[in-house]
Amino acid sequence: MKNNNLKALFVFLGPAMLAILVFFFIPVISAFAISFTDFDIYSLGNFSNARFIGLRNYTQLFEDPLFWTALQNTFFFVILAGPLSVCVSLFAAMVLNAKLVKFKAIFRLTYFMPVVTTLIAVAIVWRFIYHPRFGLLNYLLGFFQLNPVDWLGDPVWAMPAIIMMSVWKNFGYNMIIFIAGLNNIPSDLYEAATIEGASWQQQFRSITLPMLAPTTLFISVITMIGYFQLFAEPYIMTQGGPLNKTLSIVQYMYQEGFRWWNMGYSAAIAFVLFFIIFIGTVIQTIIQKKLKQA
Repeated sequence: MKNNNLKALFVFLGPAMLAILVFFFIPVISAFAISFTDFDIYSLGNFSNARFIGLRNYTQLFEDPLFWTALQNTFFFVILAGPLSVCVSLFAAMVLNAKLVKFKAIFRLTYFMPVVTTLIAVAIVWRFIYHPRFGLLNYLLGFFQLNPVDWLGDPVWAMPAIIMMSVWKNFGYNMIIFIAGLNNIPSDLYEAATIEGASWQQQFRSITLPMLAPTTLFISVITMIGYFQLFAEPYIMTQGGPLNKTLSIVQYMYQEGFRWWNMGYSAAIAFVLFFIIFIGTVIQTIIQKKLKQA
């Protein structure tokens, strides 16, 4: 009986595990090995041209001012866009989960549409919104007698502009997850709290937030991981400018690897980013556990 179970296990899991091995583990291990070499465009034709250089890529990385600029921009994006996206998603989920709201399915579909919309189309629309002369946003600012802003050309406003677009495009996905979490909270808790005279603020702090803690942790982690991999938005909207103020760490990795063909250096950037994401995930998990115990 045990042998039959093992055979069934290998039959059903074997193809999936083989695919993970071929398309995940082997490329990751190969990239890690490449990060210790000077792998470049000449090494693509002949692997013998790649030389082992030890930790030189990593030491050079931490001496590279452009790397620190990209890392600073990425952290700025994650620290601002991450909590903002979670808060907007939670607010939208609570509004759509309210009993007074009608046509909930239509609103959910409307808010989720940006998530499944092609980023190229979204970028074209938002570039028009951000246009310094004819953009909708500057047109609205004119009603308040405010001067127009060069949203994508001003080093001060370029990253906040990308943050606004990213939050708008991605909050619908987290909103759907929050709605599922809200639907799993027993209504008896709210009814008992209402009978006891608790306000909606007290119900939110004492019932909603604690019951949504696992959902919030999941959303926070996947949002952080996704935002640390910021690439398409600045690549399409600003090309990392102006003055490298929107250059992300993934965009810098792309430039080094596929524009200048410094594959070994690019691989080193990738593993530094992996380490940062791993540390961030661990910290978020520890904080969430402490808050849950408190």
